[in-house]
Amino acid sequence: MQVSVETGDGLTRRLKVELPAEDIEQEIEKRLQNIARSARMPGFRPGKVPLRVLRQRYGDSMRLEVFGERVEASYPQAIAESELRPVGRPEIEPDLDQAVGRYAYVAEFEVLPEVTLTSLEGRTLARPQVEVTDTDVEETIERLRQQRKRWEAVERAAETGDRLTVDFDGQVDGEAFEGGQGEGVQIEIGAGRFIPGFEEQLVGASAGDERSIDVTFPEAYPKKTLAGKPAQFKVRVKTVEQPSLPEVDAEFVAEFGVDDGDLERFRADVRANLERERSERVKARIKNQVMDLLLEANPITVPSALVTDEIESLRRQMTQNLGAGSEFKLPDEIFADNAQRRVALGLIVGEVVKANELTPDPERVRSSVEEMAATYDDPQAVIDYYYADRQRLATVESVVLEDLVVERVLEQIEVTDDPISFSELTSQQ
Repeated sequence: MQVSVETGDGLTRRLKVELPAEDIEQEIEKRLQNIARSARMPGFRPGKVPLRVLRQRYGDSMRLEVFGERVEASYPQAIAESELRPVGRPEIEPDLDQAVGRYAYVAEFEVLPEVTLTSLEGRTLARPQVEVTDTDVEETIERLRQQRKRWEAVERAAETGDRLTVDFDGQVDGEAFEGGQGEGVQIEIGAGRFIPGFEEQLVGASAGDERSIDVTFPEAYPKKTLAGKPAQFKVRVKTVEQPSLPEVDAEFVAEFGVDDGDLERFRADVRANLERERSERVKARIKNQVMDLLLEANPITVPSALVTDEIESLRRQMTQNLGAGSEFKLPDEIFADNAQRRVALGLIVGEVVKANELTPDPERVRSSVEEMAATYDDPQAVIDYYYADRQRLATVESVVLEDLVVERVLEQIEVTDDPISFSELTSQQ
């Protein structure tokens, strides 16, 4: 077997393999002889069909069959000899010429890029310094109250913060449009869930009123036929309701597991949750900055095959999260940038792991599993779930490896403290 390699565009390689013709011809002859022992053809007794007749009838198909088997068997060996690192399945182009005894093929594929890590010396990273304050605790409790608010009908004009139940008919260019009609639709004034300007024009409306509302669809509106277009809505107000927030009392805190109604313990629990969230967000912020540094310092070309696979993985994950069926397919463009980033980081992080001989310490993996399990009602069941399956545990090991990479990078760069508030931390991430 003779092997040669041609370099194509980017990461594309063309591997040309010439197979020994004598070996293939001998195998064809051997198989024809095996067939001859029991072959049946009109005009010949069973097992007495001449080889030349069998060769004429079956030779071409058998040649392709043997050639295909030799291609499949030789490809891994040819890859090993050429010391390439292919990605995905190759495109095989046969090169056959029986007249001159040529049995060859060209395999075209992409290869993994060579990643040479660049020094991070002189680079900096801002580590958030965040304190959970009493104000943060009270703001969180207020959000919990808002999430449990009830609505009470009122006999007055609507104000910001009220909820209206309305029917509406919308038109663009004097024509009704899909999605422009609604009955019994609830609108919370100030929530910002409708077209800009729509909710504000309902302030002052009372039950039974009819209003004409003029708005303009945003230029970035998802439905392109409506983007940037002015629209007119006829709105009929059916009810006006005002919010009623629950008191922070024993009954309220009992909904959060504080059965004895101890308000101080409830606030302590809220603070502990915020501090846990703070730690997770700070860790994530630092990790994102480290990954950005690695990408910036080590620009690489990534195989399109890996990006395509990552796009499909992200699409499948989002489809599952949305609860959509298999017929619902989001376009590649939605995932392309994220997929490109993930593939590049995977290759770079892998090289950091290799260069520094990093391995996930079993004790650290166990600690990570226990930390995740602690947020569940039955922590031991969660721990058992991960350790019962090697693949599930491998996902935790991958996270631990990434944490080790972050720690190694932080040792090489300058880290400065960046004091910010808890609200800044949560809003920026």
